[in-house]
Amino acid sequence: MVYVTLAGAILAEVLGTTAMKYSDGFSKLVPSLITAAGYVVAFVLLSRTLKTMSVGTAYAIWSGAGTAVIALIGMVFIGESVTAAKILGLLLVICGVVVLNLGGTH
Repeated sequence: MVYVTLAGAILAEVLGTTAMKYSDGFSKLVPSLITAAGYVVAFVLLSRTLKTMSVGTAYAIWSGAGTAVIALIGMVFIGESVTAAKILGLLLVICGVVVLNLGGTH
């Protein structure tokens, strides 16, 4: 169950960050509200995750997975450049999250 809660926190953070891109510096109401709601939900779910998972592991997975997904969204849907360095960086982030996760949740 802890990984379901953490996955929800990651998805909420990704939604909030993606909406922030479209908020135009928080000058557009709907994307700004989605950004705020996404981050509130993300932090609530992350705080619940921390009841049973170590903070280092939970935060590394949350931030690493969120970073990787946002970078992929940027490259696939928003038209950001795709370079070998970006791909290598994403692979390293993913590998780091996997290695930290192998350490267990306690």
